[in-house]
Amino acid sequence: MPNPTGYLRDILDQPLALRDTLAGLSDLSALRPFSERLASGELRRVVLTGMGSSYNALYPITLTLIAHSVSAQMVETSELIHHASALIEPHTLIIAVSQSGQSPETLRLLEKARSLSGGEGRAPILGVTNTADSPLAKQSDAFLLMRAGSEYTVSTKTYLATLVALALLGDALTGQDPAPTQTALNTAPEAVTQYLSRYEAHVETLTERLAGVRFVILAGRGSSLAAVGTGGLIIKESAHFPAEGMSSAAFRHGPLEMISPQDFVLVYAGGAPTLELNARLAADVEAAGGRAALVVESLTEGVFSLPSIPEVARPILEMLPPQMISLALAQLQGREAGRFERATKVTATE
Repeated sequence: MPNPTGYLRDILDQPLALRDTLAGLSDLSALRPFSERLASGELRRVVLTGMGSSYNALYPITLTLIAHSVSAQMVETSELIHHASALIEPHTLIIAVSQSGQSPETLRLLEKARSLSGGEGRAPILGVTNTADSPLAKQSDAFLLMRAGSEYTVSTKTYLATLVALALLGDALTGQDPAPTQTALNTAPEAVTQYLSRYEAHVETLTERLAGVRFVILAGRGSSLAAVGTGGLIIKESAHFPAEGMSSAAFRHGPLEMISPQDFVLVYAGGAPTLELNARLAADVEAAGGRAALVVESLTEGVFSLPSIPEVARPILEMLPPQMISLALAQLQGREAGRFERATKVTATE
């Protein structure tokens, strides 16, 4: 494989982006007023919003908030501003994620928040962005800054950095001691480095494994849905290859019927309580004549084997196999992985 440039370079730079983001988010005391307003009931719900990979990254924190009895729901920003704008009200905390902080949907959300202000004020907005001088950063009531650096095209470093920021934000909003999460997340850069040290072997394995495949499906449950959704998206973006992400349960409710030897299903084992259900799905896909692989934590060094890592950091590692798949599929098609032909890094049209 040639010297890494562009998309591949961004993938290999992910450990550094994680370290820089973690270092920059060591003090979240400024978020205490939000947790106090949630605890008092002044803020009645949390709406988490974003587009593309920014939206998918919201799955783990949504589960964290729900586990701590916070009323939380995910809504795509486009849907929020056009079809669910009643949620943009003073008793709702809006967590808006946008790596650029200036996508058209984000700008419209900021505008909506101002225009829908009533006598009680407007909905507070907590932004998460990679761009310090963006409208989202400047107009939010508070914001978390990722330090992932610039990116070639497809979201790689910024996606992992978003997961880090949101994991810490989950603790901040629920009044938890952030030290255990910080310690757990600090193991991620080295684990990512360990996995990526064998990226050439991973891609070689996958070019053999995926030869003849016409469609890729990613499936999982719980926090793994973050990698499922973003994995399907980046395979389409970076390799121009048909791919889709869905929950393991949704896959059983219909799509399993279409399985053939030309279909490859990547299933995330995840954690309790659905690990066995996911493992059974991978076996059932193969029994139905399809191709399948199970992403698990393992001491072995395979493309579908992830280094053991604390649960809160697992979504970071789970994104790596789809990145390897995208590189392999691009190579099989003679494409440069990650090169946009129609899109731009920041989507310009709503």
